[in-house]
Amino acid sequence: MTEYTSDLLRLLDARGYIHQLTDAAGLDALAAKQVVPIYVGFDATAPSLHVGNLVSVMLLRRAQQAGHKPIVIMGGGTTKIGDPSGKDEVRKLLDDDGINANIASIRRVFERLLTFGDGPTDAVMVNNDEWLSKLGYIDMLRDVGRHFTINRMLTFDSVRLRLDREQPLTFLEFNYMILQAYDFLELSRRYGCRAQMGGSDQWGNIVNGVELTRRIDGTEVFGVTTPLITKADGSKMGKSVSGAVWLNETQLSNYDYWQFWRNTDDRDVGRFLRLFTDVPLDEIARLEALQGAEINEAKIVLANAATAMCRGDAAATEAAETARKTFEEGASGDALPSHNVAKGNITLVDALVALGFAASKGEARRLIKGGGARVESEKITDENFMIAIGAETIRISAGKKNHGLLNPVE
Repeated sequence: MTEYTSDLLRLLDARGYIHQLTDAAGLDALAAKQVVPIYVGFDATAPSLHVGNLVSVMLLRRAQQAGHKPIVIMGGGTTKIGDPSGKDEVRKLLDDDGINANIASIRRVFERLLTFGDGPTDAVMVNNDEWLSKLGYIDMLRDVGRHFTINRMLTFDSVRLRLDREQPLTFLEFNYMILQAYDFLELSRRYGCRAQMGGSDQWGNIVNGVELTRRIDGTEVFGVTTPLITKADGSKMGKSVSGAVWLNETQLSNYDYWQFWRNTDDRDVGRFLRLFTDVPLDEIARLEALQGAEINEAKIVLANAATAMCRGDAAATEAAETARKTFEEGASGDALPSHNVAKGNITLVDALVALGFAASKGEARRLIKGGGARVESEKITDENFMIAIGAETIRISAGKKNHGLLNPVE
């Protein structure tokens, strides 16, 4: 572990956030002597961020905990372009109303994780459409575009991988890295921003911003990236069997969010506690050393802490109690995912899809054939099984850990 002098880099290093630094010594020295405004950017392509974005959100939380100023940049402008990083195809473009509605929805999570205000270390949220929409095209090409070479832009993973796969890369998307670099320059001028942080897939974009700010204004700024966060089984962070793990409760129930963390692989518990909770490091060391069935204690601590941070203490308490009732008493807790069904019949396949336990009917059929589906406590292996909906709520299970309710409605 590198010896840093600033609280910022010591904290990031101890909890496993640091992958790349443009100038470790320079940022360390700056953060040790003054409050550093630090930004992370988020595009507003959906009403909620998901768990795959959470490590970047936590970077801002750590920055504030270390006495620095978080700047949340919502990409009202760049969302109109679309970041090609990690994408195999052109993203659907949103209009201003859709983008603004998404930003308002996303803000609710940041308000739980950061302290906003007018103080020197209080967080601010800014929409980059404020300056990007005002840029004149010719001026942008002349003043900013001349600092970028096509040769170098073609070497960045976000561009090269799309071309290697022979997937279309529009000229619109090709400009994304220039606009993100310009964001850093603009934030340096407006807010004295001196560092940008993000995931490892943003390294090229961050370096562009560092270089552009130095070339145009002569200002020294810095970049930090986190490692690619994958689960121990190699799957991508932010995805579950039934789809994206959204941070907003309007997109995913508190119980399902809690269960995502509770179902963490044994090998990931310590790492996720460090990255996604404020549990002290000495307590994490104790928890991740637990063996056998005792590791479940650590998973419950992780689920409770992660859910409380993102959804609030009441949500975490309710979800934990629902899980206790469901697994220890065999009852149906109030917070289980549910689906309203008109009285009559529904196929088990449709029920599994409606509850989010399968992403498609084909996946639901495979789950049933494999013996992973139950109605009440009875295992069902008939793909064509029909569930009779009467006056009583019916409990559906997928595997040992996913449980939901079919609620009869008139």
